[in-house]
Amino acid sequence: MNIHFWGVRGSIPAPLTPQQIQAKIAAAVQKITPDDIKSNESREKFLASLPEWLNGTVGGNTPCVEVTSEKGDKLIFDAGTGIRVLGKLGQPASDLHHNILFSHFHWDHIQGLPFYDVIYNPKSSFDIYSPFEKMEDYLRQQMVAPYYPVTFDAFTKNITFHVIEPLEKIRIGEFSIQCVRMNHPGSSYSYAITENGFKFVYATDVELTQADFDKSSSKAVVFQDADILVLDSQYTVEEALRKENWGHSAFCYAIDFAVNWRIKKLYLFHHEPTYDDRKLNSILESARWYGEYITTDKVEVHLATEGLDIKL
Repeated sequence: MNIHFWGVRGSIPAPLTPQQIQAKIAAAVQKITPDDIKSNESREKFLASLPEWLNGTVGGNTPCVEVTSEKGDKLIFDAGTGIRVLGKLGQPASDLHHNILFSHFHWDHIQGLPFYDVIYNPKSSFDIYSPFEKMEDYLRQQMVAPYYPVTFDAFTKNITFHVIEPLEKIRIGEFSIQCVRMNHPGSSYSYAITENGFKFVYATDVELTQADFDKSSSKAVVFQDADILVLDSQYTVEEALRKENWGHSAFCYAIDFAVNWRIKKLYLFHHEPTYDDRKLNSILESARWYGEYITTDKVEVHLATEGLDIKL
């Protein structure tokens, strides 16, 4: 399967500010030597040598992750503002059929849907899944006057809603999928997706508790031995303690969780909108150090960034 990140921020979109761009330029200029600008080749080599946080950006769109099977089946997880970019730059399914699975219906996970070009195509079709019985109502309610000038009825008429039960195993194309309820205000659901023996888990908007580490719980079906886990890691520990019951986790708790469930690769996700690229890079470095400190087991830790492709 192929996993692509179209939106990775949490709570609200966070575009780069002019001040952040200027700070990146200033930091890069400070590193330049005369030899770095002698030729096109030396300039390209210099740019390639810059740290990732300086020579790119994590991105500012809210959650949207696309998963594609070897045979071309497509799953879209959540419809934050990242889904608008998916509609502009992504490759539509060859049969124009798409599947959207929602973790929950807080605004940062649905606000991109009215801007998703593909869903207006009358020839396209959609199956929409979640454990929330009123999902259609929730999506319709954000597209009413005076909040939006176009109603839900402007979408393709080929939309079918499916209510799924937690831990129920469903099949979509080549994928086998199960979800489990997590701790978040109003509830949120994490999804395990398997194909050809590989397991990918999408777990956004999670405030981890001790119960989530219980090996005998229903969480084991979803999380145990996953190859890749995308997990809410919005806060530092200090923030997580200060924002108890806000529904999000600290990055070090995410490491503990990954180690507990023997996760191979962890991608920190749902980034705090007030964090710039430098701050997120420092969190990544701290998370990697913490992972090496607490266990001898190998857990690869990465930042989820817009535009990133993962092959599994």
